[in-house]
Amino acid sequence: MALAEPDIKPRGGITLTQQIFIGLALGIVVGWIVSEYNPAASVYFRPFSQLFLRMIKMIIAPLIFATLVAGIAGAGHVKVVGRMGLRAIVYFEVVTTLALIIGLVAVNVMRPGVGVNLPMGAESEITAKPQTRDQILLHVVPESIIRAMAEGDVLQIVVFSIFFAVALGMIGEKGRPVIAWCESVAETMFKFTNIVMHYAPIGVGAAIAYTVGHGGLKVLVNLAWLVATLYIALTVFILLVLLPVALVFKVPIRKFIKAVKEPAVIAFSTTSSEAALPRAMEVVERLGVPRRIVAFVLPLGYSFNLDGTTLYLSLAAVFVAQAAGVELTIGHQITMLLTLMLTSKGVAGVPRASLVILAGTLASYGLPLEGVTLILGVDELMDMARTMVNVVGNCLATVVIAKWEGEFVEATEQELEVAAARGEI
Repeated sequence: MALAEPDIKPRGGITLTQQIFIGLALGIVVGWIVSEYNPAASVYFRPFSQLFLRMIKMIIAPLIFATLVAGIAGAGHVKVVGRMGLRAIVYFEVVTTLALIIGLVAVNVMRPGVGVNLPMGAESEITAKPQTRDQILLHVVPESIIRAMAEGDVLQIVVFSIFFAVALGMIGEKGRPVIAWCESVAETMFKFTNIVMHYAPIGVGAAIAYTVGHGGLKVLVNLAWLVATLYIALTVFILLVLLPVALVFKVPIRKFIKAVKEPAVIAFSTTSSEAALPRAMEVVERLGVPRRIVAFVLPLGYSFNLDGTTLYLSLAAVFVAQAAGVELTIGHQITMLLTLMLTSKGVAGVPRASLVILAGTLASYGLPLEGVTLILGVDELMDMARTMVNVVGNCLATVVIAKWEGEFVEATEQELEVAAARGEI
């Protein structure tokens, strides 16, 4: 996996990751100043953050399609897709179940909802309904791939791309021109990502400036114990689940952290897993995971391996019960855990995903939906942490599956340094 000598130097000797951190810090300071003197002016920051998200979203569909088709059909790996998919699903299910359990334990130990006065009678902003099991199953297969790509539905794009790649591999040499075209598109989209990432420090700064400017620093204080409980639970999950997994599969931890820090910061500051996806795909491949595994496992994880979100769901549901003064028995909580194991898998196809699933769970157990309104005040702050954990968890899952398949070729320090100098990691 040799790389050419760098032809692009970091601007002013500052790496892109450092620029993003600077943008994040400046955004907090500017947002605080705006919140103190003219909170209404925070709306002017929003278009600049939305512009970044739009640029990222226009990359996702062609990038996933091209990399998956080229990886599966181009290398003749159709037979191993089933095995790799099974391993990925088993891994996803085990890890997300552990996340749910940690969320339940954390909320029962720290009890952040005790003493909170739930504002009864307030209307929830959630208008969508959680999906049923039938709807989740049907949602997997797109009615129109054009519509799926237009809406950025990652799971449906993955399903279509896999079927397309299998069919393309079955026609043999006649499919070579299409495979070559997909390989060219994939390379182009990675370069496209590099161009877009130069705007990341501005987009990240604007996103955090809007959040702080709109809600003030109290955004970082309101319902602080709930936020602290989530952050502590996510930290425990990283230390007791993700770290041991990395050690068991002998993942090069220091190199992994160096590789994923940039997509993690993007996910944290924009609260968008999609914003970090193209960069995450690139850095994991640079770390040593074959492109076909990256293209298959990472997007699949966006639907089935949202570790931070599943942990949050179990924690938030019990928090609402505590805030409403409703004691849930161990049996109720275990049943809730089993329910969330299924419903959380439909997160990717639902608008305002985690809040919709939370509202559905509350309704199922007769808990007040006003709890969603209570959480909305600090949801964005919690969304930052859970989105970052989602991205890091999926990057780790991709490396683990590559290790499991025996196809991980660890990048050398020199290769990583060259990639960093080129702004590719």
